[in-house]
Amino acid sequence: MTLNDAQRLVKSKQRVADHGEVFTPAWMVEDMLDLVKHESERIDARVLEPACGSGNFLVSVLARKFLMVQARHGKSEFEKRHYALFAVMCIYGIELLEDNAEECRGNLAEVFNNFLGIDDVDEWARAVRAVLSANIIRGDALTMTLASGQPITFPEWGYLGKGKFQRRDFRFDDLTQRASYEGTLFGELDDDELFIPTQTYPTMTVAHIAEAAA
Repeated sequence: MTLNDAQRLVKSKQRVADHGEVFTPAWMVEDMLDLVKHESERIDARVLEPACGSGNFLVSVLARKFLMVQARHGKSEFEKRHYALFAVMCIYGIELLEDNAEECRGNLAEVFNNFLGIDDVDEWARAVRAVLSANIIRGDALTMTLASGQPITFPEWGYLGKGKFQRRDFRFDDLTQRASYEGTLFGELDDDELFIPTQTYPTMTVAHIAEAAA
């Protein structure tokens, strides 16, 4: 590893000392994702990075998901766009430092915009920013709380087809209990059994989601 390579892995020595902040190089990210290749490439696989930094892992996961979107839905621009947004909806991140969290959102949004060939003012670009503002949050994964001290809440997004999405919000600490029962963060359990969403939203379209970014 060269000196320049090492410098790219840290923003400052003080941040390393204060927060243990070191960034994983791209080649290592790809090698690690290859160990779970099938899951990392599934469009609907929900991926959580509890210390996401600027998004090195999540950007690579999203790129893999988009290859699958193109292969399965590339012949229909309508389906390609909706499944691309759904792929983003299935990516989650927690980051202690706000500048990293914001950079992560920006990096993921850039990958999405490039995939669809759109600019930042496009309705789809505004929709993905709204999704990322809910999915990539500043908080502490160990205490499962936001910077404000409130419990972390994540949205469970679903694509219903024909341009319709659904959203239900769950507390992160509840979801970790669900994972112990079902093996995944959003395992299928009846709401009246153990886990009740903190909020359920009406069915929405891309236009509805984009409005939230205004």
